[in-house]
Amino acid sequence: MSTTSAPASGTTPAPEPARSAPIKAIKLRHPWRIVFAVILILLLAAFIADALQREAYGWPYVLKYIFDRRISAAALVTLELTVLSMIAGILLGLVLAVMRLSPNPVVKYIAWVYLWIFRGTPVYVQLVFWGLAAVIYKNLFLGVPWTHIGVTVDMGFLQNLFLIAVIGLSLNEAAYMAEIVRAGLLSVDKGQEEAAIALGMSWGLTMRRIVIPQSMRVIIPPTGNEVISMLKTTSLVAAIPLTTDLYGVARDISAVTFTPVPLLIVASAWYLLVTSVLMIGQYYLERRFSRGVGEQRPMPAANPGAITEAVQTMKAKNEGASHG
Repeated sequence: MSTTSAPASGTTPAPEPARSAPIKAIKLRHPWRIVFAVILILLLAAFIADALQREAYGWPYVLKYIFDRRISAAALVTLELTVLSMIAGILLGLVLAVMRLSPNPVVKYIAWVYLWIFRGTPVYVQLVFWGLAAVIYKNLFLGVPWTHIGVTVDMGFLQNLFLIAVIGLSLNEAAYMAEIVRAGLLSVDKGQEEAAIALGMSWGLTMRRIVIPQSMRVIIPPTGNEVISMLKTTSLVAAIPLTTDLYGVARDISAVTFTPVPLLIVASAWYLLVTSVLMIGQYYLERRFSRGVGEQRPMPAANPGAITEAVQTMKAKNEGASHG
C-alpha cells in the first residue's frame, strides 16, 4: 500500500528548478612562465655540455675512483658516524627537552645553558676541543673533592678518534634535537593530556599513547633534515683529526694523484646517493605519522573572541539579507 499522498485538487505542482548551464572553464595562459622554463632548461643543458668537455673535471678519474674500495669503505665510515651520532643526539636531546619542560628551575636552566653553549659555538671549534680532550683529561678523579676518597679513571679511550668524533657530533646535535622534541611536545594540546589523566591513564601511558604519537608529526620532518645535515657535517671530523671518512679519504687520494676536482665530484656523488636514500626513508616516515591529517594545513589557534565576533557579524548580515 502506497503512503504517498496525491496532490490536493485545484493545486498546481511546483515547477522544477531550472538547470543551470555547465560552466566552461577557460585555462589562463602564462606565456612568460613557459619562456622562463625554456630559458632554465637551455642554461642547464649548456652547463652540462660545457662540463662534459672540460678537462679540469677529470671525468676519467671520476670513473676510476667512483667505485674504488677505499671510497666505498670511507662512505661506510661516514654512514656509521651519522647513525651513531644521531642515535646518541636524539636520546640526549629527548632528555634535554624534558629538562627544559621541567618545573624545577635548576634543571631547566642547566638544560638552557647546555643549549646556549653548544648552539652558540661552531661545531668545528667543538670538534677541535674534543680532539684535544685526551691531552686535557689524561685522568679523571671521581670521588669526594679535595680528598683522596674516590677512584681515578684512565681517559686513554679518548685517543680513539672515531669515538671522539661520535661524542663531539652527538653532543652538538643533542642541542638542536632538544628544541625539535620540545616543539613537538608543545604542539599537542594540553587538554588532551588532562583528559587522559582524568580517564586514569598514567603519565607514561599518556606520553606513549597520546602525546608522543601526535607530536611525531611535528618532530619527524626536522629530524629527517637533521640526519641529512649530520651526514654532511661528518666532513668536519678532520678537525679531530679523523681522516677515514668519505671526505678525508677523497682528499688524501687527491693529494697523491693531484686531481682534487675529480675526487670532490666522487665524494659529492656518494653524499648525494646516501642523502637520496635518507630522503626516501624520511618521506615514508612522514606519511606513516601523518595518517588522518592529509595534505591540509592545520588551522592555527585563533582568538575565541575574534571567532565569536565573526560569527555574530555573519549572522547579522544573513538576517539583514532575509529582511530585505
